[in-house]
Amino acid sequence: MLRISGLHLPLDFKEIELRRAAAKRLRLSETEVREVGLFKKSVDARKKDNIVFVCTADITLDGNEEKLLRRINDNGIQKVQQYRYELPKPVSLSQRPVVIGFGPAGMFAALILAQCGARPIVLERGESVEMRKKTVEDFWTSRRLNPKSNVQFGEGGAGTFSDGKLTTGTGDVRIRKVLEELVKAGAPEEILYEAKPHVGTDKLPGTVKNIREQIRSLGGEVYFETLVSNFFFRDGKLEALEVVGKDGKRKRLECSQAILAIGHSSRDTFERLSSLAVPMQPKAFSVGARIEHPAELINRSQYGRFAGHPALGAADYKLNRHLENGRGVYTFCMCPGGTVTGAASEPGGVVTNGMSSWARDGRNSNAAVLVGVTPDDFQEEGPLAGVAFQRKLEQAAFRLAGGNYNAPAQRVADFLERRPSKAFGGVLPSYCPGVVPASLDGCLPEFVTDSLRLAIPQMGKSLRGFDEGDAVLTAPETRSSSPVRILRGEDMQSLSLKGLYPCGEGAGYAGGIVSAAVDGIRCAEQLLAKNR
Repeated sequence: MLRISGLHLPLDFKEIELRRAAAKRLRLSETEVREVGLFKKSVDARKKDNIVFVCTADITLDGNEEKLLRRINDNGIQKVQQYRYELPKPVSLSQRPVVIGFGPAGMFAALILAQCGARPIVLERGESVEMRKKTVEDFWTSRRLNPKSNVQFGEGGAGTFSDGKLTTGTGDVRIRKVLEELVKAGAPEEILYEAKPHVGTDKLPGTVKNIREQIRSLGGEVYFETLVSNFFFRDGKLEALEVVGKDGKRKRLECSQAILAIGHSSRDTFERLSSLAVPMQPKAFSVGARIEHPAELINRSQYGRFAGHPALGAADYKLNRHLENGRGVYTFCMCPGGTVTGAASEPGGVVTNGMSSWARDGRNSNAAVLVGVTPDDFQEEGPLAGVAFQRKLEQAAFRLAGGNYNAPAQRVADFLERRPSKAFGGVLPSYCPGVVPASLDGCLPEFVTDSLRLAIPQMGKSLRGFDEGDAVLTAPETRSSSPVRILRGEDMQSLSLKGLYPCGEGAGYAGGIVSAAVDGIRCAEQLLAKNR
C-alpha cells in the first residue's frame, strides 16, 4: 500500500477526484489504481480566496509498488503497512485486576484487559453515563450539585461533557487503536481521517456506553457510584482496597494490581495517597477564563468568503503568546459553535468548561484562554499545593457571583479597561447555570489578569475580532490538567507501592481524551507483561 500526502482538493471534492489526484501524482491512469482511501484531511485556509483541503490518501495498485517508487522519486509517497494493533498475549492471573476510574484512561485500560481475557473489575465513583447526563443537566438548570457525579466524575470522565476533541500532540501508534475502537462503538467514521477530529457531547454518551458493554461482554465488571476510599499494602506491595458502595457501606476488596485512572479532580484520593506517603509532586498547569465570540465572527476571520461552507463547518483556532513578563498565554479546548458550562465538583466552588455538539451549530464559539502557573506560584508547600491554589480561585468566584453557582463574567472591553461590567452587549454569555456581570480581578490572581490583558490584544492581531469589546470572559477555568503528578517508574508502577499503576490525566501523564486513552492502554500492557 502506498501513502500519498499533500493532495490539494476543492472543498466539495468527491472520491473520484481523490482517485484522479492520486493517479496523477503517481503518473498512472485512474484504472491502474485499484483502491483509494482517505487517511488524513485538513483545511488549508492560508489563502482566504482559495481555501482547500489537503489530503493524504492510501492507495493500492495492481502493479509493482516498489518499482513505481523508484521511478517517480517523490518524498511525499511512501510504502506503508496497514495498521493493526497487536493485543498482548493473554495471561493467567491469580487475581482479577482492578481499574479505578472509568474516564478515557480507565476505559481503555479495562478494554485492553478485557480483550486479553483478564476480566477486569472497574470501580467508578460517579454514575453511569445515562444517569450522569440527567444529573449534570439538573445542575445546569437547578444549581443542585452532586459532588459524587458531575462534569468531572462519572462514566466517560470529564471529556464526556466537552467538545469530544481527539487531537493530541503524542505520536504514539496506539492512537489509531483508540480511534478505531471509538468508531466501532458508534463514533462518526470521520474521526479516522479528520486532522482535528471530535465526537461531540451529543454522540459521546452512546459511544461510551457501547465500550462499557463490550468490556462486560468479555467478562469484565463495571460498578458505578463506587468509591475507592483507601489503599492497603504490605511490604511496599498493594494488598487490598477499601471500597464504599452505593449503600454507603465500606468493604475490603482483595487486590494486588490496580490501574489508578482517577482523573484530574479526584482531590480526596490525592489527599489519601499523600497521607500514605505515595510519592507525588505538584506540577505546572494553567488557569484563566473562557472567552466567547459569535461563531459567525470566528468563521469570517478564519474562512473569509468561504465562511458557512457546509464542508468547513464552524471554524476553530489555536493561539499562543510568550509575554515579556515571562508568562505563557494560550487558548485551549476551543469549542466551535459551543457553549460554556458549569463544571464544579465541590460545593462552594465555580469551575467553567466548554462543550460542543457534533454539529457545532451554536450561536457562540468559545475557548479557554489560559496562563501557565508553576509550583512557584502556589502559596502553599507540599504535593497538594496546586489543589489548594485551584480551590482558592474557585471559591473566590463562587462568592463573587453570589454563592449559587453562577459564574462571574466580564466584557473584554471592560476587562482591558479594568472596570467591572454592568451588562453585556452583542455577545450573550452561554454559561449554565448563569452569569453575573463583575470584574474578574475579584477571583483571579493579579499575575493572571495582567498576563491576559497583555495577551488578548496581541492575539487579536493574529485572529481578527479576538479582542472584540463585546466578547465575554467567564471565569474561572482551573481544571486544564492535573495539579499533581503521582510518580511512577519505567514499569508504570508507583515508585513506592508496587501493584499500583498511576495512569492518565489524573496521575499527571496525559492531557486530553486520546493521550489519556493511550496511557491507559500502555498501563494495561505493562500490567499484563508483569504477569507473563
